[in-house]
Amino acid sequence: MPGPVPGAGFSSRLCHLLAQAGLSCFLACKGSCLHYTAGLCLPHLISSSRQALRGVSGTHKGERRAGIQTPLSASSLRLPWLLPGEALTQPSEGTARLRLRPNTSPPRPWREATPPGKGRPRTLLARGPRGPREVPRRKWGGGSEEPEATVAMEPAEDWLVESLRLYQDFHAFDLSEATRVLEWIGDKGVFVAGYESRKKNEILHLTLPFRLSVKENQGLFPERDFKVRHGGFSDRPVFDLKHVPDTRLLVTSGLPGCYLQVWQVAEDSDVIQAVSTIAVHEKEGHLWPRVAIFSSVAPGILHGVRLSSLKVVDLESQKTMYTSGVSDSDELSSLQVLDAHTFAFCCTSGRLGLVDTRQKWAPSENLSPCPGSGGGRWCAEVGGRGRGPGPHIASLGSDGHLCLLDCRDLSHPESSVQCAVSTPSPAPELLRVTWAPGLDNCLAISGFDGTVQVYDVMSWDGMGGQAEPLFTHRGHVFLDGNGIDTAPLVTTHTWHPQKPRTLLSAASDASLHVWDWVDLRASC
Repeated sequence: MPGPVPGAGFSSRLCHLLAQAGLSCFLACKGSCLHYTAGLCLPHLISSSRQALRGVSGTHKGERRAGIQTPLSASSLRLPWLLPGEALTQPSEGTARLRLRPNTSPPRPWREATPPGKGRPRTLLARGPRGPREVPRRKWGGGSEEPEATVAMEPAEDWLVESLRLYQDFHAFDLSEATRVLEWIGDKGVFVAGYESRKKNEILHLTLPFRLSVKENQGLFPERDFKVRHGGFSDRPVFDLKHVPDTRLLVTSGLPGCYLQVWQVAEDSDVIQAVSTIAVHEKEGHLWPRVAIFSSVAPGILHGVRLSSLKVVDLESQKTMYTSGVSDSDELSSLQVLDAHTFAFCCTSGRLGLVDTRQKWAPSENLSPCPGSGGGRWCAEVGGRGRGPGPHIASLGSDGHLCLLDCRDLSHPESSVQCAVSTPSPAPELLRVTWAPGLDNCLAISGFDGTVQVYDVMSWDGMGGQAEPLFTHRGHVFLDGNGIDTAPLVTTHTWHPQKPRTLLSAASDASLHVWDWVDLRASC
């Protein structure tokens, strides 16, 4: 079998060592993207791999990060066996001294590749943890100095080994810039968009690696990266993006919030181009409109900054089809269309409501946050079944308070728990709670730190208790390479529409992860 990928650092050697131990684990090519397959949770094999790792020493200075290749310096390894494909420099009793061939390929930033509309689609390169640290040199052989380093089982490495038991599949990639949106188009594509101010931001249509598009594990595939199918540039940051179902149209919102931008994904090229705008009459400098889509023969755009500005606009004619008609100044945090005539809203204050557009403004409401919460900012999503037969609303506060309400009676929460978050959210506008479309009682939360937590609401016990997550994804923390104290913040996450336990998550360091978690308790 091939040896570790030069420049991939610890993760490459780990995969090679585990493969030597008989595990089905390999690098997903290009950089050091990890890909795990089923059957990796044998405790004795993990234990043996830990022992093997402690016997490895070497120095790797080259790495591939964000699609940029840096040359690998001359390095040496001491291993209890000879890795195929490496040049033997000098034999030693019981061991082999190896020198890795330097990577002399010139840097190739993917962002400088062919722009959208010309040439082939671009391939995003993967990423992984940094290599081991360099330690002082020592004399060896004929007196020449050779660099030497050791691989210590630090928290990131412990997590990397433990992750073999926690994930059915796990892929890690780098985007060119961080995103706050992950919007599905079908079950094989997703839209991402940058949100930085004072610069143009990319809007990209990515297709998932082919392995994630098949229903069953069918072994290795030649294509294991996201690919850019379409791309465009926005003159302002993109805070929200919605795909209009059954069309090639997108609607984006951001700052300044004086309009919504309508985009079209070209059919005969790889360009996403702006085609029109929708005016937002209530202009507030620091606020931007929330957006949701009514899918019908004539699609409607639901948008608003506050309850007073909430309206539905026909996408084609831009005529106002519905308006709240109230003077309420509560700021909106999220909007969600439930069917052809009904939508839900959540205000930053925690106020919730269900609205029927066939009637004048008379929402079914919960006017205040759940009892026992510490206030702060709130977001919500409708879905799941909770403890009853109908849909439920999960409402999440910036202090980690999570409430579950039956849509038939919003005035009396069914349960209220405190999630396992160490501190309030440092960026409450990034709070996100989502129901799993393929698991009736599971939801995920993010926006507090570098993790995504999955909860089983059937395990909650009444009001005011502490809830422990069913699963916590820590990949953005440990694959960042900067340590726990400087870990990136998860900016958004979403569930795969067809694969029950597969999620996508993005973080402020531009990392994008796709992970299929293992329910060790099998309770969902």
